[in-house]
Amino acid sequence: MSFDDERVSVLTFDSYSTIVDVGSATEALNDYVENPELISERWRSHSLMYSMAANDTDSYETFYELNRHALTYALESAGVDVTETVREDILSVYMDLHVFEDVAEGVERLSEGYDLWVVSNGNPEMLDAMFDVADLHDDVEGYISADEVETFKPDPGIYRHAAARLEMPIEEIAHVTAGWFDVAGAEAAGMQGVWVNRDDGPYPNFGPEPSLEVDSFTALADELDL
Repeated sequence: MSFDDERVSVLTFDSYSTIVDVGSATEALNDYVENPELISERWRSHSLMYSMAANDTDSYETFYELNRHALTYALESAGVDVTETVREDILSVYMDLHVFEDVAEGVERLSEGYDLWVVSNGNPEMLDAMFDVADLHDDVEGYISADEVETFKPDPGIYRHAAARLEMPIEEIAHVTAGWFDVAGAEAAGMQGVWVNRDDGPYPNFGPEPSLEVDSFTALADELDL
């Protein structure tokens, strides 16, 4: 790892699993499946799988729609048949996921030294809701959505689009994320990737390593002397 903070002008952040906890979607499944944690993980993994397949097959749909497809699969794989109304009620948990405890303080401190943006697979409706739930409006400048280019992470195109939107040289952006594939995409595009290791686990032994590893937003603020 070789993080160069002197070249960083802007920090961008992932959303799901980084700012908000997708694991909290488990709560919406408690009344419908025997193993809500397993089904929640299956739901999440398939939504990501679908997004990457969409990139390669030129079959873009919004991330919310991909989450709907993935939830339908996850429920069917568990042998659970629910009404469309119930499914939509479960799906809506993505509009109100729990915020990680370090986010509020970390974002406030980081905003004292850098312009902050979110770069996310989420579509605008999802991100508007997340900004409200996480109370990001005062400290984060705004968001850049995959919807703008109809391309999902980790395709380098979304990171390059973000740099163009911000009118910043891409090498002056550090992308902060809990997703290893997101680190890989950011690094491949020319950003520095900061991995938020929220599970205290090893980094996957594939692709470029992150330029910096931290366990929280507040730890990142410490690293940057903020």
